[in-house]
Amino acid sequence: MSTNQSQALVYSSPSGKGKTPEVSPTEVDPTPSVNTIPIKHGTFDTLADALDYAAKGVTGFNFYNRRGKLVKSLSYALLRKEARTLARKILYAGVPRGSHMAIVANTHPDFVRFFFACQYAGIVPVPLPIVMHFSGAKGYVKQIHRLLKLSNAKLAVATEEYLGFLKEAAKGLELDLIGSPDEFDRLPESKAKLQPLDSTELAYLQFTSGSTRFPKGVMVKQSAVMNNIHIITHHGINCQKGDRAVSWLPFYHDMGLVGLVLASLGTQISVDFFSTADFAMRPGLWIKLMSENKGTVSFSPPFGYELAAMRLRSNDIAQFDLSGWRVAGVGAEMIRPELLRKFAQRLKPCGFDEKAFMPCYGMAECSLAVSFSVVGQGLKVDLVDHERLVENNEIVKVDPKSSNGSKIKEFVRCGRLLPGFEAEIRDENGVVLSEDEGRCGTLFLRGPSIMDGYFNDPEATKEVLSPDGWLDTGDIAYISESEIVITGRSKDLIIINGRNIWPQDIEYLAETMDEVRIGDACAFSVTDSSGKERAVVVVQLRNNNGKDHSEFIDGLKGLIATELGIDCHVEIVPKNTLVRTTSGKPSRNGTKKYCLKHGLIHLN
Repeated sequence: MSTNQSQALVYSSPSGKGKTPEVSPTEVDPTPSVNTIPIKHGTFDTLADALDYAAKGVTGFNFYNRRGKLVKSLSYALLRKEARTLARKILYAGVPRGSHMAIVANTHPDFVRFFFACQYAGIVPVPLPIVMHFSGAKGYVKQIHRLLKLSNAKLAVATEEYLGFLKEAAKGLELDLIGSPDEFDRLPESKAKLQPLDSTELAYLQFTSGSTRFPKGVMVKQSAVMNNIHIITHHGINCQKGDRAVSWLPFYHDMGLVGLVLASLGTQISVDFFSTADFAMRPGLWIKLMSENKGTVSFSPPFGYELAAMRLRSNDIAQFDLSGWRVAGVGAEMIRPELLRKFAQRLKPCGFDEKAFMPCYGMAECSLAVSFSVVGQGLKVDLVDHERLVENNEIVKVDPKSSNGSKIKEFVRCGRLLPGFEAEIRDENGVVLSEDEGRCGTLFLRGPSIMDGYFNDPEATKEVLSPDGWLDTGDIAYISESEIVITGRSKDLIIINGRNIWPQDIEYLAETMDEVRIGDACAFSVTDSSGKERAVVVVQLRNNNGKDHSEFIDGLKGLIATELGIDCHVEIVPKNTLVRTTSGKPSRNGTKKYCLKHGLIHLN
């Protein structure tokens, strides 16, 4: 495994120990797979309504430790009871309806307790991330401080291992109450009647997983997320009686929160959770739980499948039974089909069917899901002429047997739009392109699952969301037989092994170096010879006198690794290399194209 992969996959605690605290298993059985109530595919007005119905059955959430032992079984009935009691305690704090409550979102039963307590109390939950890289306690506290301030949180809670960092991050901010779950549980219950959040109010505030310095809080209404849950579970994966999900995805990410926590509850199926940190250390645990608990549904970015296939031992594979895994969802980043094929080949002896792969496309600004492939179809790919795509945005499909040596690029189809969504592919001038034109452009979306905007950031909202509801996704795409195909990004987001990295963060770090002027660093991603996405920053130095700059390069690479937890390629370029916009700012896309065209990037 490369250094870049290992760094990106360490989801450590702020103490830097690289693992979550051990918890003793309990003497309970996991919640059943087969429910006692009919399935309703998210056809509710609110999340509180969804839990009210799910609590009539016997399914729920199960939490496992790093050894694969059951730690907590939390049926939906018990979750509802505990959430409503906790809601009355939260109301005792006396904050106004619609106030925000920050919840550090580690994979723990207390997260879902507080998330749904907020729903019943009329409070908007704000999931906060746990540490994902090597910035350590200081960097984590800075990140949480920004998020607390930007979200205007009035209440905050964290389990004991994160509470000290949360309290440190809250210094100087006006929070009414901050504490551990136990401290909130010890509060008296308010006598006020519970009035759950209604369909016109926010369901939660979710920060886009990416920039630590420029985060945006996505405002998701109850009506939007309930619409998305319905189309995911009914039209997307077609949840069935006896389905069971397994997930290691973080609760603060849209795929983990909406796709596995909320959608599962909205369809009343049981879910087996274990932490992202434990997956990074023991990816085979994912396969073990899928086998032992007869899991039928699970989702992951492509790198998760790659890591699991890489780490599994042959004698372990022989013990598994994956014949029931009918939906192996894949999304959250550009999909490299060869990784999935390797996983399927490796797991074929234990019954995994490659037709279970379900490529999909979505984003937090759309609640989650936008398109799904057909259940049981597996991967569908387009082979296109890479040179004509790069030069002219042309989509020319080719037959590898008669390509005459042309470089071929393979793209995975991400399925058709889910009901209610509209899509347009627009060129750089905003002109809508038809499928027949054979060109790719920026993907725009409209539909009932789309966000209301970014919290307290009207300028950022205006940049991506038009008055008539069209969202600029920032993704480059084309339509192939009515299916969405993503080829890249027009906006600047860099995705490394499922992690969103904003180039502004990399550029800021470069500009902290004495040798770099403000505005003389430009970050973007490129695809290397193996097909992997790499982060690159090109830098114009104050005095580029042709001397050896290896010390500067090593220093900047180390700073980026420490702050952001990624391996970033640093390239020193001549003066006036950076392409500028009309306002004088570096154009990342323009600079990338210029550097690639003139051979200025030398990936090792």
